Amino acid sequence: MAPTSVAPTVFDVKKILGILPHRYPFLLVDKILSISLEENIIIGQKNVTANEQFFQGHFPGVPIMPGVLILEALAQTGGILVHQKGHTDKIAVLLNINNVKFRRPVIPGDVLILHVQGMHVSGKGGRIVAKALVNDLVAVEAEIGFALVHKEQL
Repeated sequence: MAPTSVAPTVFDVKKILGILPHRYPFLLVDKILSISLEENIIIGQKNVTANEQFFQGHFPGVPIMPGVLILEALAQTGGILVHQKGHTDKIAVLLNINNVKFRRPVIPGDVLILHVQGMHVSGKGGRIVAKALVNDLVAVEAEIGFALVHKEQL
């Protein structure tokens, strides 16, 4: 049997739970594979399983991951990048999503690779460009705008 290549984990789910406020069933990032604060790039991973709650009602018999949840996974990955850039006392909340393209369906068994680049990040908010890939093919791409708010304001 040939050896398999497994990407290294920079942040596991325990570390992610310490950064993001999300919890099951809305935590949609399983691990962070790489991060470059100099280039404002982070790569995360979401393992899509048949046990996901949303498959019970989203096209039963023909399970497709809802596109809005893929966008949420991308936004959460961006939130981890923003946190690592030093904005630890604030939470990134969505302002807008632009230029969204759904290129192909995501189904149980797929592994989403979440590529996010911060285009602008300040103490008030910013914008990221993001792509979700399955087997090196783009499934979803978008530009996501966010505001940074103090946790106490929510």
